[in-house]
Amino acid sequence: MRLPNTAHTSRPWRIHEIAKDFKLEDVWELPTPGGPDDLARLVQQFTTADQSDRKLSLVTRTLFEIRWQLGKLLGWDKPNAGINKRVPSLRDRLPADLHEVPRGPDIPTKPFVSVYQTDTEWVSEIANTTVHALMHIGWVSDNAGGYHAQMAVLVKPNGWFGKVYMAGIRPFRYAFVYPSLIRTIGRGWQRWADDRSAG
Repeated sequence: MRLPNTAHTSRPWRIHEIAKDFKLEDVWELPTPGGPDDLARLVQQFTTADQSDRKLSLVTRTLFEIRWQLGKLLGWDKPNAGINKRVPSLRDRLPADLHEVPRGPDIPTKPFVSVYQTDTEWVSEIANTTVHALMHIGWVSDNAGGYHAQMAVLVKPNGWFGKVYMAGIRPFRYAFVYPSLIRTIGRGWQRWADDRSAG
């Protein structure tokens, strides 16, 4: 479910002090009911090499494949356009205390690089010729004794082309990509909960 931007901006996330020049694109609630210490499990689900937890719909997989093929054809994802090439990593901005926490795992099947991971936040980044983007996963209380994750996407488009690109893909993200991704995350989370109950 998409949330208002205030669901992210009203919380005391550390990302606010680090990514002031990034625009909050959107915020989503993830179907991951759990306890206060379960963010690490969700990060593991995101970053495991086992793709069974992240089976996306055919439409979404097709959209991703089209995007990667266009990127290859037009040079959007060339190595010199990535993190620490076209743009410095957000890790260069971290205050000393966040440099001391685990960086967190990268997503092996996608070009997302982890920035930092705490008990309540995990941030990863991606860059190409169109945008420098952040995925922020926050672990929040539901005010009823439980917890769940919310995902925020923050972006810094690369010039006018990046802004046009982000505007152009927005309808596809909202109609196909995010609903499919959120359902997949929920199925993976439920499988883990079922295995834990059975075990």
